Amino acid sequence: MNWEANVRKVVPYTPGEQPKIKNIIKLNTNENPYPPAPAVAERIKETDVSDYRKYPDPTCSVLVDAIADYYNVDKKNVFVGVGSDDVLAMAFLAFFNSEKPVLFPDITYSFYDVWAQLYRIPYRQVPLKDDFTIDVDDYTGYGAGGSKASDEQKKEGCGGIVIANPNAPTGVFLGLSAIEKIVADNRDVVVIVDEAYVDFGAESALPLINKYDNLLVVQTFSKSRSMAGMRIGYAFGSEKLIKYLSDVKFSFNSYTMNMPSLELGALAIADKEYFEETRNKIIATRERTKVKLKELGFEFADSKTNFIFVKHPQRSGKEIFDALRQRNIIVRRWDIERISEYLRISIGTDEEMDQLIKALKEELKKC
Repeated sequence: MNWEANVRKVVPYTPGEQPKIKNIIKLNTNENPYPPAPAVAERIKETDVSDYRKYPDPTCSVLVDAIADYYNVDKKNVFVGVGSDDVLAMAFLAFFNSEKPVLFPDITYSFYDVWAQLYRIPYRQVPLKDDFTIDVDDYTGYGAGGSKASDEQKKEGCGGIVIANPNAPTGVFLGLSAIEKIVADNRDVVVIVDEAYVDFGAESALPLINKYDNLLVVQTFSKSRSMAGMRIGYAFGSEKLIKYLSDVKFSFNSYTMNMPSLELGALAIADKEYFEETRNKIIATRERTKVKLKELGFEFADSKTNFIFVKHPQRSGKEIFDALRQRNIIVRRWDIERISEYLRISIGTDEEMDQLIKALKEELKKC
C-alpha cells in the first residue's frame, strides 16, 4: 500500500540560520540588538512557575487589551497569535478560500507561497519593477479596464492580496495612498498588509481599518519590540474580519499562546519610552551604515526597516557572504533569480556595524 500518495507534501520555508558557535556578529535574521523592555526582565524574576500547570487564557485578554490601549483601538479589532507567522497562516486559511489566485510580489517574504501551497490556495507572484518597487496597477482593475492586468488575468480574477510593507527582503516601502488604492479597488477580497518592519520609519495602514472592512494589518513583537524569542504577533481589522479569523484560530487550537508571552508582551508594549529609545537607536545606526556602505560602493534601495539589502558592482554576493562568514560575521543571502547578488544585512549595534564596515573595507581591497 502506498500511504505516501495521500501525504500533503510541500517545500517548507527556510528560516534564517541560528548558529550555535559563539563570538559571532549575527546580522542575518533581523533580530533587535537590544534587550526587551526592563519590565520584562523584572517580571521574569518574579515568575511563579506553579502557574504553568494551568492552561493560558484562550482569549489572550491581557495582551489584547494592552495592544488595544496602546494603539487606541477597540479590542474587538485586535487578533493575536504565536508570532506574525501564526497570524498570517491563520489569515491565509480563513480568507483565501476561492478558485481565484491570491496575488503577492515575486520578491517578498518567502513564507507566502509556502502557505499557499500547503493550503492548496491558487496564487500568482507579481514581478516587482527593476527597482524593486510595486506597480500599483498590477493589483488593481481586475474587474475593469485601465489596469496592467492582461485579459486572461482579469478573467482569472483575484482571490486576495498580500503585501509586505516595507517589503522583505528589499526594505522598500509603499506609500499609504498606494496601499489604500489597492484596498479600495479590491473590496470583494481580503487584502493583508504585513507590517513586520513598519516601526522603523514607514507609515502604517492601521488607520484604514475603520474605512475598509476587508483590510487586515499584521505586525509583530519580533523586530521593534526585541521579543523574537517569545513569538508574539498581532493583527488589526474590522470586527467582522477579526471574528472570522478568531473562529478559524479556535477551530485549529484554543490555546495558541503561552502564559509568559501574554504577560511579558503586555508589559513590553506598555513601555513606550523604551520602545522609542531603541527604535531610534536602530534607525540612527541604519542611516549611518547607509553612508558607510555607499562610500564602499555598495548599491541599495532606500530602507525603512532594520536591515539594508545591498549588492556591490565589483564583487559577487556569494563571494562577500563567504568572506564575511570567514570573519564570523553572518548576513543573509538567497541563491535565487533576481536577488542572488544581494545581501540582506540586519542592523546591529554601532559597534557591530563598525566591525562589519571594517571587514568589508578589508575584503574589497583584495579586488
